[in-house]
Amino acid sequence: MPNKASKPIRIALLGAESTGKTSLSIAMTDALRDLGQAATTVPETLREWCLAHARTPDAREQIQIAKAQADAIFAIGTGWVIADTTSLMTAVYSDYFFQDQSLYEKTLAQQSQFDLTLVMGLDVAWVPDGFQRDGEHVRAPVDTLIRHAMDSARLPFKVIYGQGEARLKAALFAIQETLKVQLPLQTAWPQMKAAQGQREETQFGLNRGKTAWRCDLCSDSDCEHKLFSDLLK
Repeated sequence: MPNKASKPIRIALLGAESTGKTSLSIAMTDALRDLGQAATTVPETLREWCLAHARTPDAREQIQIAKAQADAIFAIGTGWVIADTTSLMTAVYSDYFFQDQSLYEKTLAQQSQFDLTLVMGLDVAWVPDGFQRDGEHVRAPVDTLIRHAMDSARLPFKVIYGQGEARLKAALFAIQETLKVQLPLQTAWPQMKAAQGQREETQFGLNRGKTAWRCDLCSDSDCEHKLFSDLLK
């Protein structure tokens, strides 16, 4: 477990618009604090920028937002650091909206410094949020760009699905399993282990070597990657 003398444990949340990054980052921070851990949520710089300027940024302003996001995250030197988003998302949006791929190299290098990256699944309903969100049709291509960027840099990630409390449990489960960090979850941990066992049984029931696995029941990005690669053959 992190303490005042230890290095921070940085968790990154990536995902297209309206995929629950903000809600989950706050819920994760609250859960860790309830367990007696020092935890900080780093909010999305883009959201704050849009609110301050009453508009979305243009192509030239993307690099400033990416830098501000990274600075806010890496300025925290202790405890759990839960990043609502990272500078890589700015690079993805620069690519999608402005066909500018110049931010990828630096932001992927920054992304490699996270202890765990969680990519939000698209299983939550899209909700409008003023001028910052562009529409549900944007989510799938942005999700593809995120995964492609992470895969191209050979950076591991876990995909998080579920509604409300289930999404939080999936994220905490990913922390426990990936980082091998023993969280004093007590009552919550057995429930997550039981849910994982049920998920594996459900997957086997669906698959049995005959059908495709249900990716909404799995957080394994390698499994998803193999599934989508096979579908494209």
